[in-house]
Amino acid sequence: MTRRATIVGSGPNGLAAAVTLARAGYEVRVLEAASTAGGGTRTAPLTLRGFQHDVGSAVHPAALTSAFFRAFGLRDRIEWIRPEVSYAHPLERGQAAIAWRDLERTADGLGRDAGAWRAVLRPLASHLEALVGFTSSQLLRVPRHPVTVIRYGLRDLQLGTRAGRALARGTFSTPQADALLSGVFAHANAPLPSPAAAAAGLLLAAHAHAGDGWAYPRGGAQAIADALMADLHEHGGIVEPGQQVHSLEGLRWGDPSAGDLLLLDTSPYLLLTHPDLPPSYAKALARYRYGHGVAKADFALDGPIPWTNPDVARSPTVHLGGLRTEVEDSENAVARGRVSDRPYVLAVQPSVLDDSRAPAGKAVLWAYIHVPAGSTLDPTELIVRQVERFAPGFRDRILASHAVAAAQRVSLSPSDIGGDILGGAFTMMQALRRPILSPVPWRTPLRGVYLASASTPPGPGVTGMPGWYAARQALHDLSGVRIELADLFGE
Repeated sequence: MTRRATIVGSGPNGLAAAVTLARAGYEVRVLEAASTAGGGTRTAPLTLRGFQHDVGSAVHPAALTSAFFRAFGLRDRIEWIRPEVSYAHPLERGQAAIAWRDLERTADGLGRDAGAWRAVLRPLASHLEALVGFTSSQLLRVPRHPVTVIRYGLRDLQLGTRAGRALARGTFSTPQADALLSGVFAHANAPLPSPAAAAAGLLLAAHAHAGDGWAYPRGGAQAIADALMADLHEHGGIVEPGQQVHSLEGLRWGDPSAGDLLLLDTSPYLLLTHPDLPPSYAKALARYRYGHGVAKADFALDGPIPWTNPDVARSPTVHLGGLRTEVEDSENAVARGRVSDRPYVLAVQPSVLDDSRAPAGKAVLWAYIHVPAGSTLDPTELIVRQVERFAPGFRDRILASHAVAAAQRVSLSPSDIGGDILGGAFTMMQALRRPILSPVPWRTPLRGVYLASASTPPGPGVTGMPGWYAARQALHDLSGVRIELADLFGE
């Protein structure tokens, strides 16, 4: 009897689940709502012919440290660009804080904060594998490297709470060091300071100073999806674009006696459409909260961005927002339902190191701001003004632009509820209850139906781990045997 599995959603988690099941002998079919596969790892000519823009994520430090992608061999399947500068944070009057991949070089550039930067980041960066192992597993489990986890937790409390900052009497005394951390903390799209944002930011900052730094694929994020799909096709699986699943009502998936599985790389809310969902589970899902939205703009440029500080021009990733207080004010304004006139901007200029992204001499810019959920705001002008603030003349380089408001994101990706690209509000509570509090949160009460999206542990990021965990749980529930990555891909 043929064993069959259907995956809804072809983002990196859905494709990781599909690869896992196909390699385990299942006949796998992936349904994708969009006209092209890849979910958050798609690349397309959004502005002008010859300019390649990342539709979702752009830089992927976690992809190269993910246990799933390490076993899958993603490092060797596609070409990676490893920047000398992981990220930059320009300040006024031509100043900038630069996070070099070399931690010592970064610290040396921070003057009197050099020792403090080393004290905070060196223990985390030098034990990044242990830190990733903890943050990419279920937080309900006992950590394998308790010393590293304790250090991480103490730094989180110190930098992510007002009480911790007061007790520490200000860990950093320079605007450059403060800016470097506030820029990564703001990735969490949460009020600042907060323990959840600090936890995510410290992990990102540790990646910046270890191994490959903030690496990204040559040619765009689509390379990640293409590598997964190539492996899936090699093992007999198929991907069907243009197949949006609006409801689970009437679908006959999930009957283990027929060998069928259904894995959802979607919002948990899709489960609420199933008529047999137990009321208690439905109530728990209804309590799951989505976060603020993202409003994104892409630009085709007639040349590199004219940054006032030349080191900023060397960094693919740039955080725009000024001083720590400005970044915090911007993020806290979103939490109060409005957008700052000077918003925090997360920007990526991939063409500084990747000449395949634009015609010769031209450039692309990917940028977004955080906005209240469901916002219809076009972010283009706000982003242009913030770039102009640190790169006068940027506006004159724009050949074309393409914007997507938070309210429009759900039409591009049905999982981005209200424009939330993280799969749910990023809070400490929802790090544990994602989307429910359970030792096996990927399993649903519907037999054979599993959640495999960023709304399950370990959460957002291009890691493939939620998809791997969901597929492994499904295989274990059916066979009683717990497979490991080495069973699929070898040592």
